Amino acid sequence: MKPVTVNLLNALVLIAAGLYGYFGVASSTGTASPTALIPAAFGVLFIVLGLFWAKAPKVVSHVVVVLTLLLLVMCISRFVKIDAWDAKKYIFLACMVSNGVALVVFIKSFIDARRSRTT
Repeated sequence: MKPVTVNLLNALVLIAAGLYGYFGVASSTGTASPTALIPAAFGVLFIVLGLFWAKAPKVVSHVVVVLTLLLLVMCISRFVKIDAWDAKKYIFLACMVSNGVALVVFIKSFIDARRSRTT
């Protein structure tokens, strides 16, 4: 799979998780937490960066990898703090899986690009 496609899929998962966390979980608890929109904001940012991927693939791909790693660390830190397996924990799990798969694909594409330059 191409890194651009994985970036788009990751962005869509993050947007869906953020909106569900804000509207879905908030409706069951009664209060909406604005921090639930952080993954959605990252998802929108990833879509915007994906639009510039063809113009500056090296710069954009490195920025996306750093942001994806940052979001993965943030989701892991929040995931381990939640004790009960409720909707919040599943949202963080979905974000962690999505970001983890994206990171693997990005790093694999970096390795493939390096190998193609050296041969």
